[in-house]
Amino acid sequence: MTESARERSRPPLPRVPALPVLAHHLAGYRRTWRGGFFSSFLLPVLTVLGFGVGVGGYVDQGVGGVRYLDWIVPGLIASTAVQVAVGESTWPVFSKFQWIKTYFAQSAAPLRVVDILTGHLAFVLFRVLCSTAAFLLVTTLFGAVRSPWALATLPVVVLLGLAVAAPTFAYASVVSSDSWLAMLLRFAVIPMSLFAGVFFPVESLPGALRWLAYATPLWHGVDLCRAATLGVAPQWSVLGHLLYLAAWSVAGWLLARRAFRRRLVV
Repeated sequence: MTESARERSRPPLPRVPALPVLAHHLAGYRRTWRGGFFSSFLLPVLTVLGFGVGVGGYVDQGVGGVRYLDWIVPGLIASTAVQVAVGESTWPVFSKFQWIKTYFAQSAAPLRVVDILTGHLAFVLFRVLCSTAAFLLVTTLFGAVRSPWALATLPVVVLLGLAVAAPTFAYASVVSSDSWLAMLLRFAVIPMSLFAGVFFPVESLPGALRWLAYATPLWHGVDLCRAATLGVAPQWSVLGHLLYLAAWSVAGWLLARRAFRRRLVV
């Protein structure tokens, strides 16, 4: 039976049918948020002390005339958004297909595939926003934020999170083993975090690696976040950055929708 035929045979959907899916994930998170609440504040504190204060103490001239702590914080904010987005889009998605079968149960309810996908993605973006907001708050208390434009990092990291989470959803929904998820972290996420301008300027890389860094969504998020927290213009145009991240988001969402339909529509 096609998805359209199934939809005609179901009861009427809620006005925003993805909201019940989001509510389902929030209800589960309500029972587990305390476990991550402490780390949401402890991690940025340790990171600022280790990288910003510890390593920064050896960088006498800073980076581009900016204190190393102030320079690295926006990169860490963007990197945190990517790590949370990937973490919430790999094993949680894979398990709902392979182990606990939650998606199949939801598809038996009056929900479309797009509602299941959109509702779960909305929860991932909620997690990204909460984690990066906590990071931004802690680093602001450390005096590492130099501009009120730093608040603009919040919508930026949401778009960055979507640009990373959507294609990861597609990937996690088609792999046959969770070993492939570990490979994604090892060969894509970790190198991207190391070479996308988080810890040192991309301009110091060789030409080929530099253009690979420019191709990653993380570098565009880092450049926008760094411009916002420092109160300077980004290296590329703001519109160019946003369109690039939006392209990753749309392409990833389309791929994820196609993969979800193949698994859930029979």
